[in-house]
Amino acid sequence: RKSKITASRKLLLKSLMLAKAKEEWEQEIVDKQSEKERYLSERITPLHTSGLSLSQLQDLCRELHEKVEIVDEERYDIEAKCNHNTREIKDLKIKVLDLRGKFKRPPLRRVRVSADAMLRALLGSKHKVSMDLRANLKSVKKEDTEKERPVEVGDWRKNVEAMSGMEGRKKMFDAAKSPTGQ
Repeated sequence: RKSKITASRKLLLKSLMLAKAKEEWEQEIVDKQSEKERYLSERITPLHTSGLSLSQLQDLCRELHEKVEIVDEERYDIEAKCNHNTREIKDLKIKVLDLRGKFKRPPLRRVRVSADAMLRALLGSKHKVSMDLRANLKSVKKEDTEKERPVEVGDWRKNVEAMSGMEGRKKMFDAAKSPTGQ
């Protein structure tokens, strides 16, 4: 499928977009710088230290020191809030990934665990009853099944000769019919 815009037109549009983005970026830098200068001029008054006595200079230093302490406390509080929010965002991202199920599941290996070991793991050391699952199964005697079907052992050649031809088929048909008729 061909695009509707030619390659040269696409390149021209791309260069125009990049030029516009560069202009906006430079304007944003100038705006930030002017905002910073405006903010600093509002918050910081120029110092006039000329013609002040020693006690007035000391008072000025104390005032400046108090302002620095206040700013440091605010900075510390904001930094602590920022760290707390960062940790909370990280935890929430992990919860979202867990709920979404996008984490990689490890390959599981088949482990043979007996019923006793499983109950011990679930109930802890309180589990003292051993569970024998095979004790509840029905026992089947092999002797009963062998008595029901007696096996005739004989010469196989006689059996083949007797069953060959139509006579043998009739005998098989009669033998199958006689047990149900009884």
